[in-house]
Amino acid sequence: MVKFEQIKGFIFDLDGVIANTSLYHGKAWHQLADELGVTWTEDLANQLKGVARMDSLNLILKAGGKENDYTEDEKEKLAAKKNDNYLGLLDSLSQDDILPGMKEFIEELSDHHYLISLASSSKNSPIVLKKLDLAKYFDGKVDPATLTHGKPDPEIYVRGAEVLNLKPEECIGLEDAIAGIKSINGAHETSLGIGDPKMLNEADLNFNDTSEVTLENIKKAMD
Repeated sequence: MVKFEQIKGFIFDLDGVIANTSLYHGKAWHQLADELGVTWTEDLANQLKGVARMDSLNLILKAGGKENDYTEDEKEKLAAKKNDNYLGLLDSLSQDDILPGMKEFIEELSDHHYLISLASSSKNSPIVLKKLDLAKYFDGKVDPATLTHGKPDPEIYVRGAEVLNLKPEECIGLEDAIAGIKSINGAHETSLGIGDPKMLNEADLNFNDTSEVTLENIKKAMD
């Protein structure tokens, strides 16, 4: 692992890292799964964390043994329906949904002149950041519509460094999902997992929750 002094930028996932929007995604997917007659389980919900929209839909269809029941056009319509459900739920989103300590951490990074980018699989991330009044802190965002591969492929985190004009080893990526940690590691960046260390055991650094994420704590963990 690199030394803390080498770090110049931080690359954030959004859902479950910056805000509680993962709950909204879960509710929207749950609604669609119910309509499709697919049993919703905690294991299925965990599989969808950090995964792109169409990949998530395919996981749901596979869980219900329905992976061959729909054409690609029909799948696109199902994914669009989920997104409509999600956007409807977002109407109530506010700064209260920012996870504990994350606004302060992002402000701390800005104050210390670190570069910040967003590597979210969600096409709605610009809307979310605006609602949370955090968009002004981000120096770059990866447009998921331009990606060839979703997480756990490293592409999104490679791009997250590129939009900041930084080398991978100069960046720390923050994730709460296994697929995201694999993506960061594949991009040869320092991975910071937020959540159960047993589940995120491939992360270079780990904090149990967002309130623990500070520059001082990161420096201590890397020393």
